[in-house]
Amino acid sequence: MNVLVINPGSTSTKVAVWHPDGPRLQKTVNHPSEELSKYPQVVDQFRFRLEAIEAAVGGWLEPGRLAAVVGRGGPLRPLEGGTYHINEHMLDDLGSAKWSNHASNLGAIIAHHLAGKLDLPCFVVDPVTVDEFNSLARISGVPEIQRKARSHALNIKATARQAAAMINKPLDQTRFVVAHMGGGLSICALEGGRIIDVNDALLGMGPFSPERAGALPIGGLVKLCYSGKYTEEQMLRKLSTESGLKAYLGTPDCVEVERRMEAGDDEAKLYYNAMLYQVAKEIGAMAAVLMGRIDGIILTGGMANSPLLTETLKVYVSFLGRVFVLAGEKEMEALALGAFRVLEGKEEAKEY
Repeated sequence: MNVLVINPGSTSTKVAVWHPDGPRLQKTVNHPSEELSKYPQVVDQFRFRLEAIEAAVGGWLEPGRLAAVVGRGGPLRPLEGGTYHINEHMLDDLGSAKWSNHASNLGAIIAHHLAGKLDLPCFVVDPVTVDEFNSLARISGVPEIQRKARSHALNIKATARQAAAMINKPLDQTRFVVAHMGGGLSICALEGGRIIDVNDALLGMGPFSPERAGALPIGGLVKLCYSGKYTEEQMLRKLSTESGLKAYLGTPDCVEVERRMEAGDDEAKLYYNAMLYQVAKEIGAMAAVLMGRIDGIILTGGMANSPLLTETLKVYVSFLGRVFVLAGEKEMEALALGAFRVLEGKEEAKEY
């Protein structure tokens, strides 16, 4: 029951061999930027990353040692959450970068290749484009613009399962507000394990993050877009990777910002607390989506490792219910567990 897990990121690939009792192997393979720059399209990195993964995993790729291979689900068409078989339709969409040219596109492609060599099943779990919105959540106020569901769905659903177990309640009977906080922020209403509303974690509503702009005053945004200072591409990059704490303070590193606060930097304190103020407002909004009937609020993602951050948010939102701090990004474990649920007959894999 060992499962090979593959999670490609922008400058590295995480690989692991997972057993129901825990990890047997965990490695992060770093890729030199000068090597990656040779490949304008992510799919062109296939052979380069594959060879690095094979070297890292070694003898685990011998016949009989693995039960399945699971890859990180890249940007796909909007779809329900769950574990999916990797099929030709999925591979076509990822290989052509139909929905986005992102490093995670290679997760399924490499998993399928290795599984094929070993005659094993292969899966992706809860891709970033999980979309379980109801019709009300899609409406923006401008007919030409529809609200999108783009979130850290993999970790959101994994921590919801963990919190449900902590209160001894089936996931499909729970109602949580989940705040995933990392370079981007996903704050969602989770009803019965389904993400029924969430801010667009890349470019949408919600709080600003260490790197992203979040919701903006419309008039000011329109003026900035037509100021002549930025092309469309430059504007999109500014809002998605060069805003938030990074724009205000010159760094997206919350640990560094907290150090500056401790040293008496009032500016760092102002913008850090403003970000948490906006996070708390969005948690309140998602509690309203669930009509206030919630089993708790889950704080997760890398930023939730900060006691200062989580205690500050508790002051704002603990009146709504129990606050679960489940820090970190349990992506590798969540991918493995999605495969195990299928292998053990607890869940039926879906078709893309």
